[in-house]
Order: sequence, then structure tokens, then C-alpha cells
Amino acid sequence: MPLPLLLPAGYRPLLDELATEVAIRSIKEEFQKNLAFELRLQRVTAPLFVPSGTGINDDLNGVERPVSFLIRDDGGRKAEIVHSLAKWKRLKLASLQMEPGRGIYTDMNAIRPDEELDNVHSLYVDQWDWEKVITREARTLETLKETVRRIYYALRRTEDALSRAYPVLRPFLPEEIHFHFSEDVEAEMPELSPRQREDALCRREGAVFLLGIGGPLPLSGKPHDGRAPDYDDWTTESQEGHHGLNGDILVWNPVLGRSFELSSMGIRVDKEALLRQLSLRGEEKRLSLPFHQKLVEGKLPLTMGGGIGQSRLCMLLLQKAHIGEIQSSIWPEAMVSACRSHNIPLL
Repeated sequence: MPLPLLLPAGYRPLLDELATEVAIRSIKEEFQKNLAFELRLQRVTAPLFVPSGTGINDDLNGVERPVSFLIRDDGGRKAEIVHSLAKWKRLKLASLQMEPGRGIYTDMNAIRPDEELDNVHSLYVDQWDWEKVITREARTLETLKETVRRIYYALRRTEDALSRAYPVLRPFLPEEIHFHFSEDVEAEMPELSPRQREDALCRREGAVFLLGIGGPLPLSGKPHDGRAPDYDDWTTESQEGHHGLNGDILVWNPVLGRSFELSSMGIRVDKEALLRQLSLRGEEKRLSLPFHQKLVEGKLPLTMGGGIGQSRLCMLLLQKAHIGEIQSSIWPEAMVSACRSHNIPLL
């Protein structure tokens, strides 16, 4: 279900349009520098589109349509604009032969025509996509948590630098991020929907990493949110008895008065997790695709990775009410008109 358009009462942008554009550049430069340092990442160039039928493109929840086109000078071969680079990055790490503990990041740009448009969802998606090689011994919950803490530290350092450059933007991110499994949150708040649980958690704690997203939850039998079966590992059981080595970074957005997702990330499937999750989803046919064959044959490194929204992060730190104040996209006329009447200037 799409969220209703949120129109905060008395909203006024803290920076005008020109200052906003300058600040966007500052945020992007500062954050990617901090991210690369914390996770030991090297920037690489990434594709905007990939060949269809290879299994390289991320199919998100499995229902979103990729934007596709035919290549005239390649015999009409079909290509599609990426949804994300979750699988491409793993292939890239294999070709670069990177050692464990090091990785890559890149600018990912996508078009998602099936996106439900609201304050935080746009047809245009821009992320920092990152991926790093890990050992089999590092495929643990503690590895995932430590990586989340490092990313959150990079977020807070960026917020601090921005507030020093623009004193009107007062810092609000809490000092620490808290960890919760989606199954525990469902047990604590069974009467709430997944989105309402995220709101309640973030209102209470400020910043949360919600673990174990993709598999069915014990009470409802439904996943907290959708995840494709062939990139994140959402079925491996931890020593604590919880399932899932993935999750979302969520923070409380004081302008919108709700939870705000900044990143989806996790330890990626190994051969066993891939076979298990494809079986659970009835998607064993994907094993015939080149990407999946390479993974089963042990030709791809063990990795962890994720995506961090660029426009989302800028929207949060600049304390904007709509992602259209950060990026230029297409919006329904009714949304444009409603935003204009509430002092929300869409680019």
C-alpha cells in the first residue's frame, strides 16, 4: 500500500534552492569519502543497463518491471536498465580478484516505473551501491552488525560536517544504532503492520537496523518486507536462533514524523542459501541463468553489500519534506499542486 502524501504543517525549507544544490554536492562528497574509508572500498564505474536473460539484474521483490530496449547494432538484443547492482557487483569483485576485507562502491542510477510515488519514492533511484569480499568465517551476525555500525558512523560524521557548514541544520541522529530482528518486533507488536512497527521502533530509539527481512515471520506467516531469493541471505539461522543475515537501516525522520529507510543490505547468499531460498520461492528455474550457475559452481566470491539512497540521505540531512526537493523527476500533477500549496518546492 502506498503511503499518503505527507504535508507537514508550517513547513518551510531551511535552505533555498541554490543553497540546497550546493549542500547536496557537499553531502555526496563527504559521505562517500567516509563510507569508502570505513569499509575499505574502491570506487568503480558501473553500467546503467545490462543484457536481459542473464540473471544479472536485481529483480527486487520479483514483480517490478525493468525498463527495457532493443539494441539495433547488436541484432536487436534486449537490454534492461538496472534495478540495482546487487549481482553485478559480485561479478565485478570476481573479475577484480579483490582480497577479503576490501570492496567496491559505485553510483547506481535506476528507473523504476512501478514505484508507488510519495514523499520518499520516485521513479528515479540513485544509490551508492557497495560490495566487499568476506571469508566464510565472516558470514556471521557480528560481521553484519559491525558493518552497520561503521556505515552509521559515516552517516553521523557527514551530518556533523553539514551542520558546521550550515548551522541552521541542527543534528538530530542519535549516537548509536540499535539492532532488532523482525520476528522479535512482530512478537512485541503483533497488532501493528510492518510499516507501523518500523514507525514505533524509530520513534522510540531514533536509529534501528531491522534484521531478517525476506522470510515468513512466525506469527503472520508473511515476510516483514519483500526480498529476492538470490542476493541477500535471509534464511541462515544464527546462534541466537534467529533467521536472516540482512536488514534495513531505519531512522526517525523529524520532518515527516515517521520512520525513514536509508539502506537495505546484508551478507549475500552462498550456494547453500541460494538453493534453499530458490526452493522456498519455487524459483529453481533461475539456476539455469549464467549468474546463478557461476555462484553454484563456486566461481564467485563470498560477499556482503547493499545500497544507500543518495537522494534519501540528502533529503534527511537537509530536513526536506519531499524527495522531489532533492532530485528532478516526474510527479502526478495533483502531487505537484498539493506540495506547492504547502511550501514544498519540487525541482
